Amino acid sequence: MVSFRFDSPEELKLSLAGRARERRLGLNLSQKGLAERSGVPLGTLRKFERTGDISLNSFLKILYSLGDEKAALNLLQYKEEYKTLDEVLAVPKKRQRGRSV
Repeated sequence: MVSFRFDSPEELKLSLAGRARERRLGLNLSQKGLAERSGVPLGTLRKFERTGDISLNSFLKILYSLGDEKAALNLLQYKEEYKTLDEVLAVPKKRQRGRSV
């Protein structure tokens, strides 16, 4: 298995912006179309795709509009070491509470 690691937050945000752009293009959406769908200003979306800079609120609006809102929930899920992006984005197992009998 190949491990992935980014050398800096700058690399990570550019990677996230690139992935969002790929997802947008895969859905055959223009930047204008995604801006309208998400409510994120077109200039903000353009800057995000170019630089990776965006507010958390706008980023989440974009994820939701792309149908990827569940991925955001998995980003901070603790796991000792991820080997692939698929592991990071895997749907977490629901924890069940024990019941008193």
